[in-house]
Amino acid sequence: MSAELYFDEAKVGDECISPTYDVTEARINAYAELTGDFTPVHVNEEYAKTTPFGTRVAHGLFGLSIADGLKTQSDYRFVPGMSLGWTWDFLLPIKINDSVHVKFRVVSARLSKSRPGWGIVVLPSELINQKGDVVHRGEHRLMIPCRPQATT
Repeated sequence: MSAELYFDEAKVGDECISPTYDVTEARINAYAELTGDFTPVHVNEEYAKTTPFGTRVAHGLFGLSIADGLKTQSDYRFVPGMSLGWTWDFLLPIKINDSVHVKFRVVSARLSKSRPGWGIVVLPSELINQKGDVVHRGEHRLMIPCRPQATT
């Protein structure tokens, strides 16, 4: 993995593709346990067969969590900062045994007006399955520290 980046090192137009993540039945079940969301389409195959999906699918917010986690495992990642928020759309279902990755880019970068020594980047992101289908899409806004100034 490459070194984490400070705000000053982010460049508009930079792009990255993350490692992949395998969505397994065990991981969907663990997410249901963690969140308490036992909606049948996620945990009951017999029920899920009666839905338009025809099978169990991952929770939408699990997809967002996967996307966020994959970004932190990418070669292009930032020193720890603060998430300012997400906009996120669920376009297609994520099914058991799908393998997904994230493609993201820096679309804007500006210094923070309220927090000196910090900058804000906007990262449009796509969660893509093994077939190349964009299953989720959105944007992450992050506040990241600038490189500390050397003292003499």
